[in-house]
Amino acid sequence: MDNLIFSLNATVPIFLMMVVGYFLRQVKIVDGPFIKTLNSFNYKVTLPVLLFYDLSSSDFSAVWDTSYVLYCFFVTLFCILLIWFMAGKFLKSGELTGEFVQASYRGSAAVLGVAFIQNIYGTSGMAPLMILATVPLYNIAAVIILSFTAPGQSGFSKQQLMKSLKGIATNPIILGIIFGVWMSLMPFSLPMIIQKTISSVASLATPLALIGLGAGFEGRKALALIKPTIICSQIKLVIQPACFLPLAVQMGFRDAKLVALLVMLGAPTTVSCYIMAQNMHHEGTLTSSVVVTTTFLSAVSMTFWLYLLRSFGLI
Repeated sequence: MDNLIFSLNATVPIFLMMVVGYFLRQVKIVDGPFIKTLNSFNYKVTLPVLLFYDLSSSDFSAVWDTSYVLYCFFVTLFCILLIWFMAGKFLKSGELTGEFVQASYRGSAAVLGVAFIQNIYGTSGMAPLMILATVPLYNIAAVIILSFTAPGQSGFSKQQLMKSLKGIATNPIILGIIFGVWMSLMPFSLPMIIQKTISSVASLATPLALIGLGAGFEGRKALALIKPTIICSQIKLVIQPACFLPLAVQMGFRDAKLVALLVMLGAPTTVSCYIMAQNMHHEGTLTSSVVVTTTFLSAVSMTFWLYLLRSFGLI
């Protein structure tokens, strides 16, 4: 019951923030141009600062486990490549491929992951290692996939390749990750005044992103994409954990490591997917639908997986 209550406390407020954004749009307090500006601000400022803050404040050296980091990295890479391949084969609309792939593999590791693990173990546990192994890959893969699958994109031309590489090198989210990891390895900390300023900006990322997502949600368009939404949600919440948690158990991972893997594999699709899709010239309707659906259903799915692991004495 405690785990169920925690899951509801972790996911329902997020869902309600989206409802607030949707309500504000319906009563015309916010409009289309404001939503576009808000999403751009989150993409270029608050999300990069949040990732920098989370990674720079993590002590990777104290909990380093090479086999665990490699497992997280290669499982994530395998999922990305397989989903991209399958989406290219079976999706009727090629313009949905980028959104489908990103929404299927990219969970809310940084936003929900640390809080979830802290609630169980009292510390962030193995979350910093999982974030280091997956979040940079999440974002680099998203930039590549969304660049090459943007509406109107006809192929892998040299010009488009160079444009995509430039986009990757200058992507605000990737830069936030790079500087965050670099800062975490330094033998000194930033002055407290700067840390508090960064923390204040980082704290804006999640609520503003959720309000922007809810305000930009278009119900009629989402209903037209109900089938890919359901498939994405099943991949994110059910199929990935069912495939790779047993393998992790066979490799000897237990306790906080397994919980971090559960977050990596089965956490709801992160709201930053929507912001990135919008800012890389995708419509974002499928992404917003999957974020809303997985956030709503994750209270059930995450509780189920956690209960299963506890029942077998693995955590």
